[in-house]
Amino acid sequence: MQEKKKIDLDAELKKCKTMEDLTGKNGLVQRLIGKMVEKMLAEEMEEHLGYKKHEKKGYLSGNSRNGTNPKHVKSSFGEMDISVPRDRNGTFEPRVIKKRQTSISSFDQKVISMYAKGMTTRDIQEHILEIYGADISPTMISHITEKVLSVANEWQSRPLESIYLAAFFDAIHYKVREDGKVVTKAAYTCLGITNEGKKEVLGIWVGESEGAKFWLSVFSELKNRGVKDIFVACVDGLKGLPQAIKEVFPNTEVQLCIIHLIRHSMKYIPHKYIKEFMQDLKNVYRAPSLKTAENNLEKFQSRWIKRYPFAVNPWVKNWENVKTFFQFPEPIRKLIYTTNAVESLHRQFRKVSKTRSAFPNDGALFKLLFLAIRDITKKWTQPIHGWREAVSHFAILYGERLNVN
Repeated sequence: MQEKKKIDLDAELKKCKTMEDLTGKNGLVQRLIGKMVEKMLAEEMEEHLGYKKHEKKGYLSGNSRNGTNPKHVKSSFGEMDISVPRDRNGTFEPRVIKKRQTSISSFDQKVISMYAKGMTTRDIQEHILEIYGADISPTMISHITEKVLSVANEWQSRPLESIYLAAFFDAIHYKVREDGKVVTKAAYTCLGITNEGKKEVLGIWVGESEGAKFWLSVFSELKNRGVKDIFVACVDGLKGLPQAIKEVFPNTEVQLCIIHLIRHSMKYIPHKYIKEFMQDLKNVYRAPSLKTAENNLEKFQSRWIKRYPFAVNPWVKNWENVKTFFQFPEPIRKLIYTTNAVESLHRQFRKVSKTRSAFPNDGALFKLLFLAIRDITKKWTQPIHGWREAVSHFAILYGERLNVN
């Protein structure tokens, strides 16, 4: 069978006047995917025979190419016809499209998977060209990944559990282009712990730089999606955030992240005094009981407040939301005294976004973070560490609210 001509991408793109021309039936994307699949099949045949097409070592090798068979398959972009190579001995078993396989809808998922792992559209373009010999534009790759937006929006608006035993709230910041300039945007993340002890990302919202007003809208949305109660909310030191939580979930206990407070204090302490300062501070947050912690806080304050007020005042002014974890037994304390659970998620976000200096718009940022979440949470199949000990205490402390909800 005569080899099909290669697609002149630039010429074909000029012919595309509508999205239907690009991604519809017999559209350019559909034809390109067909070409890529045929290229992969040709590579498999070469590997199977052990020599390239028209290579001399193929003569008298005992097996050779024997034309192609037409095959009709379904893809995410519609149905298409491709040519599957065959060998004279009939021993060729294709892997990319197995015999009797009639669907290749997962092909564009490979592009989406590469995007989710942090590859830019140009990285993906070069990778596909190198591996499959197909030259597709970054714009076309963007169109493929755009398909996930409807799924992402459904995920973002899905109904939630009525109760979360703990929830962690934090924001991560990115550069986004807006009105011709680059601005800083916050991606607000909510990570919940279900009554089975499993982590669940409840949602991610892209908005202006982090503020309590935006967080209030996030909490309201969580309530509208079915959340009736959160036992403990773990937050950083953002001003007004505890009040915003109480506005929507008045019975929720708020715990300020101890690690955030420590980091803040360390910025104001000279290196030679860090060891002494931290020893006094540890006597506060590692105290065995609330009473001991408050006594140690008074000693800590009297010793250091005059010299380093910016390091001490946050502990004193926010004590109401710092001391929350003292009312709980050790297994729950370990779970709620820091927002490390959501910060760990953010570190993984950084890995997939580090190649992007700025996102073209809010939607592009949301799309990447959703894909990252979908990839990361595949491993979240087991309850969190120490859950068996913690859940018994939650049942004792919040039994009535558990029954109500």
